[in-house]
Amino acid sequence: MEMIIPILAGVVGLALGFLLFKVFQQQMDAQRRSEAEVHIQQLTQNAQRDADNMVKEAKFEAKDLLFQAKSDLQAKEKSKRNEMQAADRKIIQREEALDRKVSQFDTRDEEMRRKEQALQKQDTSLVKKTAECEQAIKEHRVALEQVAGITADEAKRQLLGEIETEARLDASLLTKRILDESKEHADRDAREIVARSIQRITRDYVNEATITVVTLANDGMKGRIIGREGRNIRALEAATGVDLIIDETPEAVIVSGFDPLRREVAKIALERLMQDGRIHPTRIEEVVEKVKGDIDKLMRDEAEKVIFEVGLSDFHPEIVKLLGRLKYRTSYGQNNLYHAREAAYICGIMAAELGLDVKLSKRGALLHDIGKVVSQEEEGTHAMLGAELAKKYGESELIVNAIAAHHEQVEPLCPEAVLVAAAEALSAARPGARRETLEAYVKRLEKLESLATDFAGVDKAYAIQAGREVRVIIRQGELSDTEGFALSRDLAKKIEQELTYPGQIKVTVIRENRFIEFAK
Repeated sequence: MEMIIPILAGVVGLALGFLLFKVFQQQMDAQRRSEAEVHIQQLTQNAQRDADNMVKEAKFEAKDLLFQAKSDLQAKEKSKRNEMQAADRKIIQREEALDRKVSQFDTRDEEMRRKEQALQKQDTSLVKKTAECEQAIKEHRVALEQVAGITADEAKRQLLGEIETEARLDASLLTKRILDESKEHADRDAREIVARSIQRITRDYVNEATITVVTLANDGMKGRIIGREGRNIRALEAATGVDLIIDETPEAVIVSGFDPLRREVAKIALERLMQDGRIHPTRIEEVVEKVKGDIDKLMRDEAEKVIFEVGLSDFHPEIVKLLGRLKYRTSYGQNNLYHAREAAYICGIMAAELGLDVKLSKRGALLHDIGKVVSQEEEGTHAMLGAELAKKYGESELIVNAIAAHHEQVEPLCPEAVLVAAAEALSAARPGARRETLEAYVKRLEKLESLATDFAGVDKAYAIQAGREVRVIIRQGELSDTEGFALSRDLAKKIEQELTYPGQIKVTVIRENRFIEFAK
């Protein structure tokens, strides 16, 4: 019990303390609430006063803004009124200007109407005057026709004829001057190129004849060649197609024939027969056949050699074969293969000088005469036959054209084709390169002179320089200088059309005054 009483006393004391604390806390809370209410009232009053002050200030500011806005509005309205008044003044000024322009246009329209009326009156007057003039011209023309004794149409024809004659003379003079100037420059450049081209090549020419001499070891060999009753010589002539001439010429037999290939076959066959010693008809036929095969190989080898010499390649085998056959063909005594080789050299040099395709030029010049191989077997000119062969064996279009155009039978497609024709003419025209029979030569000179004397006004004509030039002397009183120039050109064209000749022919027309008197 003694222990419980103190505990109880302690508990009671804690409870009383807690109650007192609560009471004190309530009193403190009540006091704080009252202080807070007072503070709130003070804050409310202060906020009310601030609000009233702000309202008053806002009202004052609103009054100031309203006054300022009214002032600005009044200023803007005044400015707009001024602008509108200025715009009105401008509009009024423009209207006044338009009125003035309208009045000016009206004035001009009135003036135009007056001018049109005046022009109409002038037109009427001009029509009348024109009719009067035409009538006067007709009357004047009739009077002139009566006085002159010819009609106006006849007079026109006479006048036109005179004008045409004068125009032709003027045209001839102008043409002569232009051609002279062109020739002066072109001839100089051409001579330089041709001279350089020819100087850079040297070729020996041996004119092919119709006979070939075969040297014998002794005269006793002639009897063996003839054979018993002439059977050996007949067999040899039959196998080769040539004539063997065995005469008193010491230690020599002459092979005669127009075909160089046949003569070569006969010559080689005869030499082999003499080396072998067995000469009889059967052996002759065997040797001739073998020689023909060897000659074919020789021609191909010679063609390949020429192709290599000019620096070309890639030829069809048939083209090489055709080219080789040119070795035993001649034109006016000039070997065709060597002529083609030289033309290729000259053409290549000229192409290099002019900056053209050297390979194309050489190839066209080398092949330009391959048509001569088949010209005796087929119809057509050798130029066109050669072009067909080149096309058949895969040559380019430009090469085909160069072959066809080297005698001007077709138009050249490129400058290289023109060079091929020029190189061919240069090679053929070189002194000593070609020859012709005396009879044909004399006939050509006579024909050349007769062509010149056929022209009106020609007194005499002389073929000189071995037919390379014709000099024409014209009569002084019949032809003028201009007409002489035209005659030279016409004669050159006529020679080109009617004559066949190697190289070129120079036409020189001479017109001069000669006064002769004798002292006695």
